[in-house]
Amino acid sequence: MMKADIHSFESMAALDGDGIRYAVFFTGCPLRCLYCHNPDTWFKSGKAWSSQDLLNKIKRYKPYFKNGGGVTFSGGEPLLNSDFINETGAMLKAEGINYALDTSGSVEMTESVRKAIDGAELVILDVKFYDKTDYEKYTGGCFEHFVKIGKYCSEKGIRLWLRTVIVPGINDSKEDIKKYALFSGQFSFEKYELLAFHTMGFFKYDNLGIQNPLSDTPPMEKERLYHLQELLNTTIKQQN
Repeated sequence: MMKADIHSFESMAALDGDGIRYAVFFTGCPLRCLYCHNPDTWFKSGKAWSSQDLLNKIKRYKPYFKNGGGVTFSGGEPLLNSDFINETGAMLKAEGINYALDTSGSVEMTESVRKAIDGAELVILDVKFYDKTDYEKYTGGCFEHFVKIGKYCSEKGIRLWLRTVIVPGINDSKEDIKKYALFSGQFSFEKYELLAFHTMGFFKYDNLGIQNPLSDTPPMEKERLYHLQELLNTTIKQQN
């Protein structure tokens, strides 16, 4: 029986896939995004859970999954724990429970990662930046990894949602949004959602003794985000 370090859980999650979800947040992430809301998930920490113990915890919420809900594996980066997800996913399937992956796609496409993606009912992919230069500058990760995962989902017909955090002064111009729309054309996805940068996690940097490079950056205004989302939707529609 495998084990994985889990940071936290969220029951009754409604924004992490279809229906009511039970979200499992793993620790560990290969990225160091300048605008990260959860630096406390960067490092391996938390409690080590076995697949069986996690299944037992999730099963208690099964009655809430009736209308298309299920489990969402998030993080950190869940695909760092692809072997654990594959073992747990098989156990969930035996109980009639599906799982979704909320991932940055920041890992190599190994056989284990491919299997975890194949088993997912939905993949929510974080499209951080539309070009390699900015991706590496602001995340420190490998641009090709997440593109490959997005294309794999598209080619295999795996349900795909795209998400991008919009940060004032970094990727919030109309020209940026149009480039995101153009970039997304290589993927087959159900929806593309823009998320607002916020400052609610700033205290975590202080608690961890980590310098916050965006400490002077204001949160993204809701009204502006709304207009940028409308621009994204319109641009995508015009391309199709």
